[in-house]
Amino acid sequence: MKVGQFVNPGNGAFQVALNSEIYVDKTGLLEYTNKVMDTTAKFICNSRPRRFGKTITANMLTAYYCRSCDSERMFSGLEISKSPEFKKYLNAYDVIHLDIQWCMESAEGAEHVLSYISERTIAELREIYSRELPEEIRTLPEALSKIHMATGRKFVVIIDEWDVLIRDEAMNQKVQEEYINFLRGMFKGSLPTNYIQLAYLTGILPIKKVKTQSALNNFDEFTMLDASVLAPYVGFTEAEVLELCERYGRDFSQVKRWYDGYLLGDYQIYNPVVVVKLMTKGGRFKSYWSETGSYEVVVPLINQDFDGLKTAVLEMLAGTSVKVQVKFFQNDTVNFKNKDDVITYLIHLGYLGYNEQTQTAFVPNEEIRQELTVAVESTRWNEFFVFQRESAELLEATLEMDEEAVAEGIEKIHMEYASAIQYNNENSLSSVLTIAYLSAMQYYFKPIRELPNGRGFADFVFLPKPEYVQDYPALVVELKWNQNAQTALDQIRDKKYPTSIETYAGDILLVGINYDKKRKEHQCRIEPYIREK
Repeated sequence: MKVGQFVNPGNGAFQVALNSEIYVDKTGLLEYTNKVMDTTAKFICNSRPRRFGKTITANMLTAYYCRSCDSERMFSGLEISKSPEFKKYLNAYDVIHLDIQWCMESAEGAEHVLSYISERTIAELREIYSRELPEEIRTLPEALSKIHMATGRKFVVIIDEWDVLIRDEAMNQKVQEEYINFLRGMFKGSLPTNYIQLAYLTGILPIKKVKTQSALNNFDEFTMLDASVLAPYVGFTEAEVLELCERYGRDFSQVKRWYDGYLLGDYQIYNPVVVVKLMTKGGRFKSYWSETGSYEVVVPLINQDFDGLKTAVLEMLAGTSVKVQVKFFQNDTVNFKNKDDVITYLIHLGYLGYNEQTQTAFVPNEEIRQELTVAVESTRWNEFFVFQRESAELLEATLEMDEEAVAEGIEKIHMEYASAIQYNNENSLSSVLTIAYLSAMQYYFKPIRELPNGRGFADFVFLPKPEYVQDYPALVVELKWNQNAQTALDQIRDKKYPTSIETYAGDILLVGINYDKKRKEHQCRIEPYIREK
């Protein structure tokens, strides 16, 4: 059978992935798609950030299902070949594979994409089904329906970068409405149910809540908010990265610190493109994010004038998590309603991670923290530069054990960055501390919250990065509310909080901080930790 551009494009694109130096087997995904074939769960939208293998996955599905090729040898030895139904679905269907990003460029403009797709795809279908498609057929859904009625055949439809028109043409209402109507015609209703064997859409955004339309709610969504059973196929799992580190001789603990952090169900997920670059390009730990895209997309987002947004960004940069309500985000990338919409979009873009259990957002790793820091520094936040200076001065005062300056610095940041509603609670004090020591992130790992030490939990532990061990002490911090700073310091010593980090070769400072709610004053006590002989 002739290989087409959109219809039955063959397995060549997936073969390129298999030819690569590193290929991590994700064909287990096919067991799921085989299971939902021709059921009510056959409409799938698997969204994820850029560089997370969307296109390779789409090419894998095409190579497996496309009937214009013989892919048995290609998949033999991979995970899917162990399935008892491996051959049942192998190369058994007409596949329509559309890459909307490529089509938009080839069509020479967003307003021509749908006509370009329909005309080219119908022309290719006519080469296979000339008798079944009369010349008057002009729409793709009608063409697929006609072929199905005449032959009984059903189609696997794969759309890569499905949401490009939603994101890149957000201001073009006409293009958006036409595109939504195209998708509704392709996938919604009784006729598409008849001619669709499987529909797999992938992009950055989920599909269900596009603008005000709810007509595509027949799709199951698998997202960075909830990847469900597809979580291990979104990126590289920790076990897969560990195996690669052993193969290439990389320090797994460093790889984890730099690139881990996307939490999907029970899986810690790594960005696959970054891991491959690290393994094959000399093993240099740095941010690879900017090599394949620009942080500039973040700048207008974090510049949105919503209460609490800037404070939330600062908290996350400082290593803490913030509560976020994700369910009301409507995939509207222009008219954000509040800070939760902005944070949710950043989660979908991959600039933030999400913990479904605690419903919190966070900066996932060192690579993304550096990218977000650059984005923040490039914004019009004049106060951010002042804050950076104040934070650096606070760290310096801590290292010099200047208790009065530390208390004054924390009090100033508490007054400026804690909202009136949250000012007088213990969670606010913890948030203030993480924000106050934001400058420490240049020299320290993100603070460990409630690290088990001795006979209890220290509130915060700051451990220096290896290259700064000789110059920066570890910090063990205890917070108190309406007590006194000496009590906090005594608790650190009495409960032997520093014992679990005694293997750390450098110095250790003990820091006790108290907030007096009645006086709205902070106190601080600092002393060096003396190891027992």
